[in-house]
Amino acid sequence: MVPQEVVNFINIVQQLYTFVIIAYILLSWLPNARESFIGQMLGKAVEPYLSPFRRLIPPIGGMLDISPIVAIFALQFIAAGLIAVIDFFV
Repeated sequence: MVPQEVVNFINIVQQLYTFVIIAYILLSWLPNARESFIGQMLGKAVEPYLSPFRRLIPPIGGMLDISPIVAIFALQFIAAGLIAVIDFFV
């Protein structure tokens, strides 16, 4: 059984990173928001994770990018898998 503190920590990190991804996505709706200090900071945190998904999933109709949605689902599966692996070995 995984200690509850470890499970809580993994869940908190997953939720925080999900919120960072959502904030970065919302910045794309505002003109020049990604060029601001906050936009660049969020970009440095999110783009390395999103770029593999963007390479695999092209935008729908040339405009609608669903790769962040897939990336968030993948992040949830990674967090659950990490908890399961830790549970297996502990």
